[in-house]
Order: sequence, then structure tokens, then C-alpha cells
Amino acid sequence: MAQQAEAARRAPLTRERVLRAAVDLADGTGIDALSMRKLAQSLGVVPMALYKHVANKEELLDGMLDVVVGEIDPPVADADWQRAVRQRILSARRSLLRHPWASRVIESRTAPTPMVLQYMDSMISMFRAGGLSVDLTHHVMHAMGSRILGFSQELFGTPPPGVDPATLPAVDPETARQMAARYPYIAEITTRVAHDDASVVGSGCDDQFEFEFSLDLLLDGVEQLRRRAWTSRGGH
Repeated sequence: MAQQAEAARRAPLTRERVLRAAVDLADGTGIDALSMRKLAQSLGVVPMALYKHVANKEELLDGMLDVVVGEIDPPVADADWQRAVRQRILSARRSLLRHPWASRVIESRTAPTPMVLQYMDSMISMFRAGGLSVDLTHHVMHAMGSRILGFSQELFGTPPPGVDPATLPAVDPETARQMAARYPYIAEITTRVAHDDASVVGSGCDDQFEFEFSLDLLLDGVEQLRRRAWTSRGGH
């Protein structure tokens, strides 16, 4: 095993190897801990050697994102458009769940990477092949938002990186009572749902279920619009 590890470290440095090592490092230590110096150490090279393959940290992040998007399954052949789109998006979600840092990188980008553009173009082609007009497809892409890449931007953010939700101060009973009196419908929802502490949607929510529920709701609604030959005001 030691000889295999040493042989891997001595393998010629390529852009693909640099990006894959960066993805592995981010998976293990988190995106905030990733640096060119640590990446170079993991590859057994000096930091300057990395710059022959990536110009800077931003290009590295773009390339890492392309690696993650490249793991998404190709479209399913011979399937109706809803099932094909659903399966592709759930594959994207699985890819992002394998790399929890990736959604943050996506949100930080000011322009889509080549692989993201290719993925988006492929998704649009699936909608069009399913009979959606250009007009409807345009609005569907807006409605889908980040869900098209397998994650949803929730109403309230998650705790900062490294903060365990279980360590956050609990609400005392009297404050909870006052809040329930002031916001009765919020209290009704939050006290009657089974809890999933790991949810990014909030305490009381099952992330995967909520994601698939929202996705199915959107896709079913889009199919109804397609059947009605819906167009937006002005047709764009």
C-alpha cells in the first residue's frame, strides 16, 4: 500500500490529477481549509508546480466544480420528459451530497463554468424534446433555479461552517410560549412535524423529501402548462 501511495505521488502532474486531488481534499477537510499550499503537499509537489495547470485559486474552484458536475449521470434514454428530468436532477443532487462544499462554490461563481453550461444546455434540450416551447422553457429555468443543479437555496441559511446546530442555545419555554402566541401558524407547523436535525431546510424537515416534493410540484405544474400550450404575456 505504501508503495502504491508513493507511486501515485510520483505520477506526472496533470490538470485532471490536480483537480481530482483538490476535490478529495475539500471532501475531507472542507472548502475553507483548501489552499494551494495544502493541495501541493497532498500531491507531493511544490506550490509553483500547480500554477502550470491552474492559474489561481478561482480557476481551481471552477475546475473542481466541473469535476463534480461531470459526475452527474447522462440523460435517461426513451423516458418521458418528466421522468428523465427528475432522474437527472436527482443524480445532480447525489453528486452534490457527495461533495457538500460544491453548492457553496456554485453560489460563489460570477459566471457558469464550461461543464455547468454543458449541463444546462443538456437540460434545456430535455425540456424542448419533451414538447415545451422556448417561451415555457425559459420561464421553467427561472422557476427551477438552483434545483436544476440538485440543491435549493432556502429561506433561512444554515449555521456558519463548523457550528453544530445542537450547540446553539435552546429557546426557553416562556420565550417559546410567547412566540407561539405571536406567530401561531409558525408554531403549528414547527410543533407538528417529525424532526430531522440534519436538515438544511430547518428543524422539522426531511431535506430529501422536501427537495423531491418541490421538484415534483414544479414538474407537474410545468406539464399542465405544456398541455395548455401556455405562453407568457408577450410570448417571452
